[in-house]
Amino acid sequence: MYVGTLSFDLLLGDVRSLKEKRSVVRPIVAELQRKYAVSAAEVDHMDLHRRALIGLALVSGDAAHVSDILDRCERLVAARPEVELLSVRRRFHGEDD
Repeated sequence: MYVGTLSFDLLLGDVRSLKEKRSVVRPIVAELQRKYAVSAAEVDHMDLHRRALIGLALVSGDAAHVSDILDRCERLVAARPEVELLSVRRRFHGEDD
């Protein structure tokens, strides 16, 4: 069994309220879940309206599959014009951990 996780530290564009923040973050989380069948959620910076930390996790029996899906998720978030990707943290846990 292999587990991969990603966390995205995002700077949101012209967002002036937490309500506007939700309208930016929720579609990103939903698209990650729908397209790649990962568990995803906003996990930090919930009280800041221009920052968001999105975390996701994926479990698979194939290490290459986990790596491929994590790469795709990272490209999807990086391509979103309404957010600036400040940093990405990737962790990979294999059977030897």
